[in-house]
Amino acid sequence: MATVTPPSLTFQFRPRNTFNGRIGFRFPRSLASSFNPRLRFRLPFLMSASTESTSQAVASGDDANSDEIDISKLIQAHQEKAARLLPAEEIRTLLDQSVRGMLSTFSRSFEGYPSGSFVDFACDADGTPILAVSSLAEHAKNLATNPKCSLLVAKEPEDRGTLVVTVHGDAVPVSEEDRPAVRAAYLSKHPNAFWVDFGDFQFVYIKPKVIRYVSGVATASLGSGELSSEEYKATQVDPIAQFAKPVMSHMNRDHTEDTKMIVRHWTSIPVDSAIMLDLDSLGFNVKASYQGNSFKLRVPFPRRAENRKDVKTLIVEMLEAAKPQV
Repeated sequence: MATVTPPSLTFQFRPRNTFNGRIGFRFPRSLASSFNPRLRFRLPFLMSASTESTSQAVASGDDANSDEIDISKLIQAHQEKAARLLPAEEIRTLLDQSVRGMLSTFSRSFEGYPSGSFVDFACDADGTPILAVSSLAEHAKNLATNPKCSLLVAKEPEDRGTLVVTVHGDAVPVSEEDRPAVRAAYLSKHPNAFWVDFGDFQFVYIKPKVIRYVSGVATASLGSGELSSEEYKATQVDPIAQFAKPVMSHMNRDHTEDTKMIVRHWTSIPVDSAIMLDLDSLGFNVKASYQGNSFKLRVPFPRRAENRKDVKTLIVEMLEAAKPQV
């Protein structure tokens, strides 16, 4: 097999590289929540009217007369229409909110083979990943030989069904002119990273060439695709992302029964418990359970939330609608 000699890169401060041309992209209509298609539970007939109508819509023949209903059909019927962020929005938001990923470089020691390193990173205002690398690190030496690399970021590393994004790009040292803004962006995500000012450290951009993603691995909602760097940079971070953690923490600590009531009413799916996992401007995801089985559900808001006040208002409205009418 012929060996291709990669272009060399000397780590000296210089202006940013630019990319010419357009890279094609494709993505499915939505990144659906995962569920197990084999889940079957015994559902009581004394359910809400909305649940009964959903059951009738997905049941036919003998199934409609049976007290055992395939709950995966209930989930699928609702989740296929549940409003979600566009893939580009979800990807842009994930990278903005993440702080750690797997950097893959071309090994100098084992020519032609990739080398992986866990690295901390942050994104600048354009969504470009920023690394703080030491000249002593093996991946820094690899990048100096060949700047082509990838950065893999997983929404939930322990859950194969969630979104996984791989940024393919080139490592470009940050110029002295850009360093103050880049340093501030990095320290906003890593406030204790005092070592970035050590002499052997410098900041490096990972300039995106193409972004690949996959979601729903090992589930019935497998989806994958890619975005060009232009498409990625043209997308904004979801405005609710910055408030998601405190809102979810409050709901999961003090209002789990309210969350369960909202899920039951607005999805027409029976649940014994529901814990918020994600929150965005179009709704939230929960980890729900029923009869000892767990699954994830997407719960859309009645309308898009623009700020934190909207989120509170929408949750209160959804809860009021879910409460039994006297």
